[in-house]
Amino acid sequence: MIRRAVLLLLASLLLCAGGGQAQAAGYRYWSFWERDADRWVYATQGPSLARPSDGDVQGFRFAVSEDSASAVRPRGTADFATICAKTPAQEGRKRVALVIDFGTPSDAPGGESPPAARTACARVSPDATTAEALAAVAKPLRYDTNALLCAISGYPEKGCGEQVSKEQQERPAAEKNSPSDGGPSLGLLAGIAVVVVLGGAAIWQVRRRG
Repeated sequence: MIRRAVLLLLASLLLCAGGGQAQAAGYRYWSFWERDADRWVYATQGPSLARPSDGDVQGFRFAVSEDSASAVRPRGTADFATICAKTPAQEGRKRVALVIDFGTPSDAPGGESPPAARTACARVSPDATTAEALAAVAKPLRYDTNALLCAISGYPEKGCGEQVSKEQQERPAAEKNSPSDGGPSLGLLAGIAVVVVLGGAAIWQVRRRG
């Protein structure tokens, strides 16, 4: 009876260990937003296709998200009059207010730190896309071969939409590359210790009966 319990406990621990390593939290990427009155709405087009109007406010946020429904919104001021206060209107040009949120240290790739969030007012041609407005105020931009926006103002230096595990997401950025990343967790070690104790008890019982 004890031997069976030991085997069941060991199997459960192995399943939990494997499941924890395989679980994924989402992807690390720049999400694109449009301001609708006093709230952010996830953009239905990419920045290279969207053509904002004069007076629009648009935002970008770098974070780890599972999908558009769970994407994190940009932080900070999102008022056109405030953002473009020092950029006067000009005939034949349009102004687009941009909120650029580089995210938190926990969202950053290993070895990188996010710059402070900032706003900018792009004055561009009337038919300019959001990508062109962004390029006017936040170079260098980096795209992948599928035209996915990978970096704004050079951040992050590398990577583009990579998958991030739940364990990596929950750890502070400074700990993501620590030597302990590949080792067993404390809970798993404790569980193994329990298995060893129960196994010893089972052997002792068998010998006693013999």
